[in-house]
Amino acid sequence: MDAVTDRPPALRILLLTALAMLAFAANSLLCRLALTTPDIDPASFGSIRLASGAAMLALVLHLRSGEAPRYTDWFAAVMLFAYVALFSFAYLELAAGTGALILFGAVQLTMFAVGLSSGERFPLPALGGLLLAAGGLVYLVSPGLAAPPLFGATLMAAAGVAWGLYSLRGRRAGNPLAATAGNFLRATPFALALSLYYGGAAHAGATGVALAVASGAITSGLGYVIWYAALPGLGSMRAATVQLSVPPIAAFGGALLLGETPSLRLILASVAILGGIAIVLATRARK
Repeated sequence: MDAVTDRPPALRILLLTALAMLAFAANSLLCRLALTTPDIDPASFGSIRLASGAAMLALVLHLRSGEAPRYTDWFAAVMLFAYVALFSFAYLELAAGTGALILFGAVQLTMFAVGLSSGERFPLPALGGLLLAAGGLVYLVSPGLAAPPLFGATLMAAAGVAWGLYSLRGRRAGNPLAATAGNFLRATPFALALSLYYGGAAHAGATGVALAVASGAITSGLGYVIWYAALPGLGSMRAATVQLSVPPIAAFGGALLLGETPSLRLILASVAILGGIAIVLATRARK
């Protein structure tokens, strides 16, 4: 990251943001790729992802500041575990781009819903955008020949809810990197327990382990390090808006690397979901 920090501030933020979005989209691709092989099961993938992410975050934290991970929030750790586990099992059935779109849509809708329930006032255009995004998500998973598998879509939507709650909880953290490292460490035993519960179906070959470690240590662990480095230069609204790029990147990567062809339903739903969320964010940014 030293080469990046030597560049002008605006360019540095742009490069860090682009790298973070690529890393987040790569999580979908790595999980989907791993589970299309017989080398690993979803529970083992999630366990290895969390454990390797915890190790990487703890190492980076120690090298940067000499600090240890902070263990402050069991609820956040449980939500992180729920997200990783549901995410992994959902990708047994979903294409990379479809899964990323459902995940991202559910995350944002959860955060907006919590805002509404806590008394936050949304102007009329924002409410329209919220309805458009929700309608796009319903359309994507509604019955039909082009609909994604309902079980996988439900799991991914639940993963999005868990990630949305985790993200909201994370806003309270004074040191987000230390808190994230602590949450990864706390979440790992839950994932290992799930692997044990999975019993005889649990297995992990060399390729599957390598993909899970890459997802945990690189695209999750280092991905968060890069994202937290970019955040101070973005602000909350820009940070939320730039994440609109993750589902299209995952869909493009799925088409390029996994041979997945985006359906017309996915394209139309993407326009509705991402467009609706963009309207909400743009409206709230002007307030």
